[in-house]
Amino acid sequence: MKRKKKIQNFFVHCGLAILAFFWILPIVWVILTSFRAGKGSYSGSFIPESFTITNFTRLFTENEVFNFPRWFGNTFFVAIFTCILSTFYLLSIAYVMSRLRFRARKPLLNISLILGMFPGFMSMIAIYYILKGVGLTDGSLKILALILVYSGGSGILQFYVAKGFFDMIPKAIDEAAMVDGATNWKIFTKIIMPLSKPIIIYTVITSFLAPWIDFILAKVIVGSDAKYYTVAIGLWNMLEKENIYQWYTRFAAGAVCVSIPIAILFIITQKYYAEGLAGSVKG
Repeated sequence: MKRKKKIQNFFVHCGLAILAFFWILPIVWVILTSFRAGKGSYSGSFIPESFTITNFTRLFTENEVFNFPRWFGNTFFVAIFTCILSTFYLLSIAYVMSRLRFRARKPLLNISLILGMFPGFMSMIAIYYILKGVGLTDGSLKILALILVYSGGSGILQFYVAKGFFDMIPKAIDEAAMVDGATNWKIFTKIIMPLSKPIIIYTVITSFLAPWIDFILAKVIVGSDAKYYTVAIGLWNMLEKENIYQWYTRFAAGAVCVSIPIAILFIITQKYYAEGLAGSVKG
């Protein structure tokens, strides 16, 4: 039995190693391409013949055609404010659905779950015309529109994860605080939130990632106004037929730069992120 278990573990580890290899390979290739000297999307070898950091310096200094620093700033601005608003929305709704009892609670939970099963792009045209009707598709208001849409459309998954975490906090704490005269708002801000660091971190990360990596919704709202591009739209434009030869290696450099804030965020909050997922199993 021990030998059989060792053989099974060996094959399991081999399978995981193969999967990890194929998962890491594209990332390594993009990083190597970002340091490759020369132009074009084709190379005779996986490892570049010569390395350079020119792709990164030109990406941030040559802004006449593609203004990457502006795209990066737009995306960072949208992601930060979306993260703040989404975190507040999601945790507030999750707390209400977890701790309070009212007649429409279960129907609202069921409706939100059903709506979450539909892909978000199905409503994008309707969202665009609503924004256009209230004048949020003109000029710099496009950035505000992105923040409002991303914040208001925060994922159902995050809401249910946060609710599951709050369900695990004993309600006796709430009852003791109410006896002392605390309101629901004070219980939420002074008691529940300090006990919920893992789920707060999880919500912050997922709320930050949504606008940072989204392309379709940003493209629908921003359109062809390059001043308000996010990095996803800008990098996609670098791969168009007339640009790909000159900009391909700088596209790879841009992809590396975009991944750095996400990687730093995950490294810093990895411990709490894992705890948030583990603590939200209960629904």
